[in-house]
Amino acid sequence: MRPLAVWTLGLALVVGACAGSNEMAKKNMAHAHMGHVTKGWNDTPDKKGLLLTAIAESKVAAQHAGFAASKPDNLNWMKTHTHHVLHAVDPSLENKGPGLGYGVVRGATGCAKHIEFAANSDGASDNVKAHAVHVATACNNTVARAKEIIAVGDNILAANDAAAAAPHVKKLKMLSDQLLTGADANGDGKITWQKGEGGLNEADKHMGFMAKGEGM
Repeated sequence: MRPLAVWTLGLALVVGACAGSNEMAKKNMAHAHMGHVTKGWNDTPDKKGLLLTAIAESKVAAQHAGFAASKPDNLNWMKTHTHHVLHAVDPSLENKGPGLGYGVVRGATGCAKHIEFAANSDGASDNVKAHAVHVATACNNTVARAKEIIAVGDNILAANDAAAAAPHVKKLKMLSDQLLTGADANGDGKITWQKGEGGLNEADKHMGFMAKGEGM
């Protein structure tokens, strides 16, 4: 083989390798943002994923909303556990409590943000783009419910007697449970990822679908 031909072949191989490397880098950016949702992020407790953190905080909120609802005739009890729910939902409102100190609002908002980053990354697959919509919608549903919880919690804390607080506590428990489970908003007998329905369980399910589609 002539020297020029050898050089040309070598250059072609290098260019091809670089192109392949660039495509892999683009794909990996989408995967990196997926990892921020499911594996780890730099400002969460124990550096866990944003979705995992939001789920953990939602479990604390649901547990303490259940505690609050267990004694509808005891105002101090209901208020104490309402404070705990609010700490798990948004610790900027309640700086002490049984939650992780990160909050459902921050975790679910970060989850929606980073999965949209994944979908908008160069080289993101159709699989990532499709399921990112599902995950982001379910996370945004959760943020909306968390904000409802805050408003309901304010009503409980403002109540002067147990009879006035009890109906709000019942709603607090329902909404806190829905952070994970979502709700059947359209009455069709099922809960999907769609706006107003899916909670963090749906987000988690569709992250699984996305990861499987990526071979991860």
